[in-house]
Amino acid sequence: MALHHVALIAISMVLLSSVAIATDHIVGDDKGWTVDFNYTQWAQDKVFRVGDNLVFNYDNTKHNIFKVNGTLFQNCTFPPENEAISTGKDVIQLKTEGRKWYICGKADHCVARQMKLVITVLADGAPAPSPPPSSDAHSTVSFVFGIVMAAIVAMATIFA
Repeated sequence: MALHHVALIAISMVLLSSVAIATDHIVGDDKGWTVDFNYTQWAQDKVFRVGDNLVFNYDNTKHNIFKVNGTLFQNCTFPPENEAISTGKDVIQLKTEGRKWYICGKADHCVARQMKLVITVLADGAPAPSPPPSSDAHSTVSFVFGIVMAAIVAMATIFA
C-alpha cells in the first residue's frame, strides 16, 4: 500500500512540474523602460515563453514602444506615431514563438541611448536553453528537489 502512495505522489510531482505558468517580465526590472540601460544584458538570463507578458513601465511623456521587425530594429527606424504603444504601463502578451523586437521612437533614444529590446520567445512547454554545466543555480535546484522528494517519500512511508 505504501508503494502505491509513493508512486502516486511521484507521478503528481512530475505532472505538476510540467504545468506552465505565465510569467510577467518587468522590462528593465526596477529601472523600467528608460534610456542608457542594457536591455540585451537584462534579457540574457530570462526565458520567454508563449503566454508570458512583457510589462513596460515608463514615463509616457518621454518614451513609447514600437513593435518592429529585425530590419527596423537594427536601423532604429520606427513606424508612424499612431502605431506607438504609449500608456506608460503597457503589458504585451507574447502570443507567438520567435524573435520579437521593441524600440523607443522618441528622439534619439533607440540609436544613441540603447532603448531597444530583442527577445526570443519559446513555444509553451519547450525546454529552456541549458545553463552552463558549472551552474551553481542548477546544482542548488537539483539538491533542493532531491531533499523535497526524499521528504515526500519519507512522509508517504510514515503515513501509509
